[in-house]
Amino acid sequence: MTDTDAPRPAVGGLFLAEDDAKVLLSSYGVETPREEVAGSLAQAAAAAERIGFPVVLKVISPDLPHKTEAGGVRLGLDSAQAVVRAYDEILASVSRHSPGARIKGVLVAEHVSAEHELLCGIKRDPQFGPVVALALGGVFVEILKDIVFGVAPLDRAEALDMIDALRGAPVLAGARGKAPVDRERLAAALVSLSKLAMEHPEVWELDVNPLAATAGGRLVALDCLVRLEG
Repeated sequence: MTDTDAPRPAVGGLFLAEDDAKVLLSSYGVETPREEVAGSLAQAAAAAERIGFPVVLKVISPDLPHKTEAGGVRLGLDSAQAVVRAYDEILASVSRHSPGARIKGVLVAEHVSAEHELLCGIKRDPQFGPVVALALGGVFVEILKDIVFGVAPLDRAEALDMIDALRGAPVLAGARGKAPVDRERLAAALVSLSKLAMEHPEVWELDVNPLAATAGGRLVALDCLVRLEG
């Protein structure tokens, strides 16, 4: 893909809706879940059948960057009936929480089981410019504040150094019987985020939370939040 092939987010709101954020992310080679946008109960049920159960449902709205707080997320749905119930519940909950929110639809996504959960993203520092961040999820970031930064543009060696600089790096190597994270794949994702940051100055902040590393070696961005300034 050439630089001109990558979709450029339209600056008109503070946040991109999740489906648009993931289109941008995947255009840089970062894997996202199999997912479809549904605009009705029937579309949601059909999408879930195509994707395969269990699935996740999430409201899509540029006005709801924190969907869980609005009741806009349902996990582990294992049947078409569960999808239909969840679809109605999500729209009702969002309507109560944020009646003025613009709703594009509901995202129906595959359920991805994570062996490890990581957090990564982009921020623009007033002094250093675009900076790429990497952290382990859960207790590592919440309590231990185990997070590392690299100034864009990053190359492969710098990305690998970021991974090794985490205090929790031994966990990623397969501690306690867990499957190891593919370091090369993770480094490639960090380099891709670095490239995205350099080519899209309107992307002021990007958070992938979580980035799921599976036992089968996948590295999947389960959620992506993009904040624009321009």
